[in-house]
Amino acid sequence: MLEVKCSEDYAVIKDLFTEYSQIKGAEGCFVSFDKELTDLKGFYKDGAILVGYEDGEPVGCIAIRKIDVKTCEGKRLFIKPEYRGKGYARILLNSMLEQARSLGYELFTFTTKPDVMKTAYELYKRMNFEETGFNDGVVSMRMSL
Repeated sequence: MLEVKCSEDYAVIKDLFTEYSQIKGAEGCFVSFDKELTDLKGFYKDGAILVGYEDGEPVGCIAIRKIDVKTCEGKRLFIKPEYRGKGYARILLNSMLEQARSLGYELFTFTTKPDVMKTAYELYKRMNFEETGFNDGVVSMRMSL
């Protein structure tokens, strides 16, 4: 069973984010990544970083970044490969949507690369995220909260 917590354990978060950054084909998702890792607290100010734990072990993450007073962006959905196929991505997404609502956001946005993250993209569609654009292999999506 996955336990999801808002986290400020930046060592764990950095490890998860760094492992995610090494997915082949995901390089374009990590623009200014060094700056983000250097100041996670500032980068996700007025947002949150959620970490999923199985039996006390960090196995996945997702983050919320403020865009403006009503809009936030989802970032860094990642499940370690050995923990995939257990429904943890859906649990993390639902936890993130709940957290975004509790922070007062009304619109949730994000981007994804379907060619690289096909399973996640299919999950987003099943969860009724709306596609708002496609540019250079990147799909923009959103959901009203």
